Amino acid sequence: MIDTGRNAALAGRPEGLEQLRTLVDSALGTLHDALLKRGGPVAAGGPRAAAAAMDRFLDGGAFLAESPSPRRVTELFEAYAAGAADLTHPAAVSRMQCAPTAASVAAELLAAALNQSLHSWESGPFALQLERRLIAEMASWAGFGAGASGTFTPGGSISNLMGLLVAREHALQESGEVSRSGLTGLRAAPRILCSTAAHFSVARAAGFLGLGRDTVVSVPVDDLGRMRAAEARRVLDRFAPDELPLALVATAGTTDRGSFDPLPELADLAAERNTWLHVDAAYGIGALFSPSLAPLLAGLDHADSIAFDLHKFGWTPASSSVLLVRDEQHLRCLDQQAVYLNPADDEAAGFTALLGTSMQTTRRSDAFKIAASLLTLGREGMGAWVDRCHGLARYAAARITAGTDLDLLAEPLLSTVIFRCRPPARGVADESAWNAAVRRTLMARGHALVARTKAAGPDGEPRVHLKLVLLNPTTTEAEIDELLADIAAVARELAEAGPGEGGDGSTYGD
Repeated sequence: MIDTGRNAALAGRPEGLEQLRTLVDSALGTLHDALLKRGGPVAAGGPRAAAAAMDRFLDGGAFLAESPSPRRVTELFEAYAAGAADLTHPAAVSRMQCAPTAASVAAELLAAALNQSLHSWESGPFALQLERRLIAEMASWAGFGAGASGTFTPGGSISNLMGLLVAREHALQESGEVSRSGLTGLRAAPRILCSTAAHFSVARAAGFLGLGRDTVVSVPVDDLGRMRAAEARRVLDRFAPDELPLALVATAGTTDRGSFDPLPELADLAAERNTWLHVDAAYGIGALFSPSLAPLLAGLDHADSIAFDLHKFGWTPASSSVLLVRDEQHLRCLDQQAVYLNPADDEAAGFTALLGTSMQTTRRSDAFKIAASLLTLGREGMGAWVDRCHGLARYAAARITAGTDLDLLAEPLLSTVIFRCRPPARGVADESAWNAAVRRTLMARGHALVARTKAAGPDGEPRVHLKLVLLNPTTTEAEIDELLADIAAVARELAEAGPGEGGDGSTYGD
């Protein structure tokens, strides 16, 4: 039983810790029960069922209740667990969203109970030291020297935003400090280069930074989805005198194919043109831990900034994202002095914090859960899990190639597998709509969570393809076989049913 209303307990006090223990025991029991009842990676019924579950929980009431009760807290736990996606299930393969280690989850609980922040020394003394030391260690992973710095962020998109923010300050420094004076009156037309396969957050960041999405110039990719360095050079050569290359963004592990842009060649090009090189390694950082895959990241040490996530390969709860810069001076554009947070005399006495390394003020200690996962897995364990996921992707690709129901787009480069359902001999009315309906049907029935994308078909036209994102090292080959068989069976079922509009997504429309 827990106290509620004005008598509710604070987690850090003795009575609060006892009630927290009760709540955690209840929550763990709820997780176990939900796992047994669900029977798949997600509850059956699709969006309507999820909305209905929310309606049942609220039952016409409100979260800010007139009469709070412990029972309602327990019911919230039960509803949340029952309606969650089970990331440990072998058929949960739709997103770059890993199941976290037990140690990182325990650290997340402790971090929440202590509620430290990083914007002033007294808000988290040890947490501040932990982030500093972990950032320094991560910089060494990338091959950066002692002058490097960085910060943890709420996600890869924000890490990319911050990387382009510091690139903007660097490129436009002759115009003054843009973070102070703004872009008004800027004579140059900034340009950001990235591949056609780069993450959408690059263009989005350009918009947020006042540069405009049209600032982004897309560079063609080769057959493996990698930026063509020669094409990047040609793009730069064609710029008018008033066009200023603000940043060259390389991707290490694209979202769909897991492609790695040629970092050494792009680093040479960026250095030659005095252009900032930002590497988006949100997904591909996992290769760093694998002796066999690490060569894919050769040249990473020449980047000016790097974004990467450990809530993908890293097995840490979201959000666990990082921005590193090779020279800590480039974070000066984030400097902020606030008399009530970091007065100069306090900082001179050593009472320093990390307000000047982040876009945030109040900021949780994400370093804590990441450190817990790293200490649990170790370098060998991280590498083994990355290799296992890569091996599962290669196994799935081989099984698709050997079968007759599915067509593989390309051999996996990391841990994603892209394919499409092969139409029967008599064909289907709309192949893309049919593949999309297969995915929705699997989700609505609670059988599998599979991703989708678009890629060129045999005729060169973009078609809907399905995608497996394999980040669970405990998945077995037999479970991969079962998943592929389920996909193929649903595809045959829908092909036989023909176009239509089914309530559970089991038929497809044109």
